[in-house]
Amino acid sequence: MNKKVTIQGIAGCYHEAAARSYFGEEEIETVPCSTFPEMFDRMNNDRSLLGIIAIENTIAGSILQNHELLRKSELSIIGEYKLRISHVLAALPGETMDDILEVNSHPMALMQCGDFLQAHPKMKVVEKDDTAGSAQEISHRHLSGHAAICGKLAAEIYNMNILAEGIETNKRNFTRFLILADPFHREILIAGKRINKASLVFSLPHTQGSLSKVLTILSFYDINLSKIQSMPIIGKEWEYRFYIDLTFDNFTRYKQSLEAIRPLTKDFKILGEYAEFNQPL
Repeated sequence: MNKKVTIQGIAGCYHEAAARSYFGEEEIETVPCSTFPEMFDRMNNDRSLLGIIAIENTIAGSILQNHELLRKSELSIIGEYKLRISHVLAALPGETMDDILEVNSHPMALMQCGDFLQAHPKMKVVEKDDTAGSAQEISHRHLSGHAAICGKLAAEIYNMNILAEGIETNKRNFTRFLILADPFHREILIAGKRINKASLVFSLPHTQGSLSKVLTILSFYDINLSKIQSMPIIGKEWEYRFYIDLTFDNFTRYKQSLEAIRPLTKDFKILGEYAEFNQPL
């Protein structure tokens, strides 16, 4: 049976591209969702579903909404994937660069392709809800003279002609995605993988040195802190919730470090233990 994976966006979006890259040769069926909260609702109502969510980007930073959605859910992180975001300019079959008078895409994608657009001033820039949706609209409505800035997968799905590739200004634009599943299925899904990364969340008392003590203990156990993200706790002035990612070589020492820091924290939760993505970027 094919795995069903919820994605935020329509067919051809970067979430789908990341999902298909992560699962490789496995056959998967993507389940499009309009928003991230809808994704979590779908997975909460159907525990057989998997999910993939963007959690941070090398240019835009952390997606704080998704940190909170993950904390409040009962889902578990079972993997991660880092996708290089590369944009193409796509139009209807048969059209050329000289035919394009309007470019459609998500505001972030348009901003990321600023140098390319400045080099083609005759193209009017029009913001749309998303990248793949722009390609879909142009294809379905047969909008001649229009082009979409989108991913290569979207251009292929909607039978678009790729006029230019790699048009993003910054070539080091990556998004990190998390793969989610119901904890009941976790052991099957991670079987055979080397678990060397974990994502945690906790809060700390508003006392001097509380965070420093936690970090010192992790260092003592040779645990590497690869990311820390703080968020204020609403209704508790000057108290913060910390989302941290850890990498480690020794799973036993990692577990010992958790037992050592747990008494110093509040609302401690393991969001997931999984294999670090280390494919060359």
